[in-house]
Amino acid sequence: MAHDRDASQLFLSRRLDRFVRVLHQTLGSADRARDVETSVEIPQIVRGFECFLERGFRQTQGGAKSLKLALVHLALRHCPRMLASVLLIDRMRTVRQIRQYATEQVPDDVVKQLLKVAQWTGSSRNTQPWHFVVVKDKALLKQISDLRTPINWLAAAPLGIAIVLDGAGVSEAYDEGRVTERLLIASHALGYGAGVAWFGDDTQQVEAKRILGIPAERTARSIVMIGRPVSTKDPRPNARPGGRKPISEIVSYDRYSR
Repeated sequence: MAHDRDASQLFLSRRLDRFVRVLHQTLGSADRARDVETSVEIPQIVRGFECFLERGFRQTQGGAKSLKLALVHLALRHCPRMLASVLLIDRMRTVRQIRQYATEQVPDDVVKQLLKVAQWTGSSRNTQPWHFVVVKDKALLKQISDLRTPINWLAAAPLGIAIVLDGAGVSEAYDEGRVTERLLIASHALGYGAGVAWFGDDTQQVEAKRILGIPAERTARSIVMIGRPVSTKDPRPNARPGGRKPISEIVSYDRYSR
């Protein structure tokens, strides 16, 4: 009986290892593609995983008890670690700047989760040089969108989080980028989308601070819009094509080379 159980566990483990390798190859192919829409979504991964298990069950020798033990062993040893890591990397890789949103409101619990992510984002020397203004008022969002033509799209988003900083130095700019990207990733992970809108030049930043009641001495340059995405396409007439350069063009090892 022990031999049958061990054989079952080994058989299913090997099949799962092969499944994960195939999945990584699929994600790698998507990375090499020029199509920004290419991604492997969670339902596809789960369905593929279930099919692998079903085939493994049919081919595994032994009784129902052996199969049950093998499944428990498989779940405890592999599923949380392997599948969670694969899904996390895929979610991070498929984050996109969103500029087209549905009218659906963002629930308060989702907003709280995003703010918790922002709160725990790292910063230089743990200065945490920020304050976040959650903007839901459509009139205020419309005023912000009118600051300059390239950010007109933000008026259609249901919610924005403006980032207010203590200063305008290099350190604050670096931390601003860190928290902005965290908000984009977290929004995507929660099934929403996010897009960054820059207020513009110094005069436009002053006006944005006036609209949102931000003290003149604080720095405010951007707002992260959040909502249900209806498309990853850039609706602006001067939109640049999507896709990514191949890894071979952007990576060197040990010393810079092109």
